[in-house]
Amino acid sequence: MKSVVDKWFKRPAQPEDESRSAPAIEPGMRLYCIGDIHGRRDLLRELHGKIGDDAVGFEGAKRLVYLGDYIDRGLQSREVIEELLEAPLAGFESVHLLGNHEQTLLDFLQYPKQAAGWLVWGGRETLASYGVPLPPGFRTPDVMALRDELQARMPVRHLEFFRRMSMTHVAGDYLFVHAGIRPGVALQEQNDSDLLWIRRDFTESTESHGHVVVHGHSICEDVEILPNRIGIDTGAFYTNVLTCLVLEGDGRRLLQTGTDR
Repeated sequence: MKSVVDKWFKRPAQPEDESRSAPAIEPGMRLYCIGDIHGRRDLLRELHGKIGDDAVGFEGAKRLVYLGDYIDRGLQSREVIEELLEAPLAGFESVHLLGNHEQTLLDFLQYPKQAAGWLVWGGRETLASYGVPLPPGFRTPDVMALRDELQARMPVRHLEFFRRMSMTHVAGDYLFVHAGIRPGVALQEQNDSDLLWIRRDFTESTESHGHVVVHGHSICEDVEILPNRIGIDTGAFYTNVLTCLVLEGDGRRLLQTGTDR
């Protein structure tokens, strides 16, 4: 597992430019942005607890933005969705962005043979969490039966939740998206595939994107805070570190599982 995940780790491509004016969100708001959860309800609960404690006494608007990839790889995909639907943090507005893993689950439900690759890079764990383990000797023709059983076992409210997720969210000088954006392309002209899947063309770009882009998808050992983007996917399913970026005015800080912050 380590050798597979290590190749996703990215190092910052550029230092922070102190001469630029600090980006900010709207006055009177505190925004908490959570990276890729990947089937780790235990870490989500821990981080929610830290966020709740952090927000005590704050009287402004409180917003939670989730960057997608709630499912796959970890063993608690169904439980993560239940947590988000049944136990949201009280007093917070919640924004749930779509990740490439949720999109691939939706593709599997609609086109199981074409999207069967999902089963070997996370779908197996999600199926099991819904009570649909892959049978011994699994073969490609079995995908239709697996799709039908998953469809029968998945609560309607879960499917509706996946279908109504947003692609992007903007707050002040920040743009939130799962994977990133295509450099040089206006936001309204971005391709959904790039928003969900882009990696190096985005992470290695030093261009200004008009907003500071906060994203997950590309795992990094440490949070990447750069002039044009902030990457907060710290590989929770593998490292046990789920990260939350906290934005208030022009300030920013971190909350993380498994740490004292």
